[in-house]
Amino acid sequence: IGQGIEFDYCCCHAAFAMADLDIESIMVNCNPETVSTDYDTSDRLYFEPLTLEDVSEIIHLEQTSGDFMGVIVQFGGQTPLKLAQGLKASGAPILGTTPDSIDLAEDREHFSKLLDKIGLKQAPAAIARTDEEAVEAAKRIGYPVMLRPSFVLGGRAMEIVHDEADLRRYVREAVQVSGDTPLLVDRYLSDAIEVDVDAMCDGEETHVAGIMEHIEEAGIHSGDSACSIPPYTLSKEIVDRLSDQARKLAKALNVKGLMNVQFAVKGDEIYVLEANPRASRTVPFVAKAVGKPFAAIAAKVMAGEKIASFGIGAGPIVGPRIAVKEAVFPFSRFPGVDPLLGPEMRSTGEVMGLDVSFGAAYLKSQIAAGMALPAKGCVFISVREGDKASIEPPAREMTELGFSIIATEGTAQFLAARGIKVERVNKVLEGQPHVVDALLNGKVQLVFNTTEGAQSLLDSASIRRAALQHGIPYYTTISGARAAVQAIRSLKTHPLEAGALQTYS
Repeated sequence: IGQGIEFDYCCCHAAFAMADLDIESIMVNCNPETVSTDYDTSDRLYFEPLTLEDVSEIIHLEQTSGDFMGVIVQFGGQTPLKLAQGLKASGAPILGTTPDSIDLAEDREHFSKLLDKIGLKQAPAAIARTDEEAVEAAKRIGYPVMLRPSFVLGGRAMEIVHDEADLRRYVREAVQVSGDTPLLVDRYLSDAIEVDVDAMCDGEETHVAGIMEHIEEAGIHSGDSACSIPPYTLSKEIVDRLSDQARKLAKALNVKGLMNVQFAVKGDEIYVLEANPRASRTVPFVAKAVGKPFAAIAAKVMAGEKIASFGIGAGPIVGPRIAVKEAVFPFSRFPGVDPLLGPEMRSTGEVMGLDVSFGAAYLKSQIAAGMALPAKGCVFISVREGDKASIEPPAREMTELGFSIIATEGTAQFLAARGIKVERVNKVLEGQPHVVDALLNGKVQLVFNTTEGAQSLLDSASIRRAALQHGIPYYTTISGARAAVQAIRSLKTHPLEAGALQTYS
């Protein structure tokens, strides 16, 4: 598949921006299934692998035919970033953020020191270069921990582990931990809200393009999480602090062009998860939601223009509309795969819903992603111990909206004790008739299911698979369940209207 169409979008807009400036653009891409490889997108096109040797040869050839301005590595995802130092060493000028700044953001240890220096918080973390160091670090930090190898693509091999046995399995099976490939072990911030901030800097001024509140909590890959512009639960004070912190980071990293920062918000505390001095996969969504071509503007900034000349201010631009991005998954093509989300990216596309309220925008995004929410019927609820208090308000709202509830033993007892009408149903291991039978028989129209621990995941996998195979909407996070309730309320109270992109501007 190659890297996503989001980066294809950025490359195309960069080529168009260069044409505006009367600069010839040369596209290097090995994926023919892209718009950036169309004959009329760039001035010259090379179908070559993105390796240092191939790109260096292209540069050598092109330098003989005119003044060579430089190479833009920011718009193609993670792969071109890895070439930056090698290209610089071979004498090729890198436009935009320097390779040294790219390495500073990518190297977990150096980045951690930078955050301390500029006074930004991060979750307790440690760098492990051997298996035993990883085990010791996790004991010191406290479980659950998030494990992240350095320089990875799409969250590959990232995992949340809950105990030492799980950690030892991970270092045995998933990655080779060594001095060259260290592992970052950091505290998993449970129940934190993850926030993506896309920003653009010209070396002096920083424009915050968009602040996206993730609907799924921190720990689920940002490419898989639904998100909202503007944030739908965060206070103005938190949003302002996020903007300030993004600007601080852009300055500290000497960003020139685009930058993406991922934050986790827990209560009043803001933690920096990571920063990428490049275009992120959210850039096309932000551009559509806000109505500004940020990839094109960033390309012009890298060519020497100033942000002030575009009249977009310091940002973020907030209009009357709410935009919700939802991920699209290929699970229906892979019937044996458990559709549970985690830090490793699994989506293959995305859609967007636009409206004046969050509920209506989220509803549209679900319909576009093929998840038609029901207006009536029965909801099955089964949540882990730590989520029981959080599921009470959504469950109560579902009964107010006219839904009946069935739940497994623990969840049913909890809800019944709080005056919510609920019918108990057997878990799969407790024998028939059980919850999967209820799904197969068409008794259930909606599923809220959260799990914890390896055995619980296995027990509930058949529930998620049955829901998937029968087209029943299912939510595996509390935040997803809350958003679904808002969408159903909107569905029942306001007729759904489609409008042109411009009608919501």
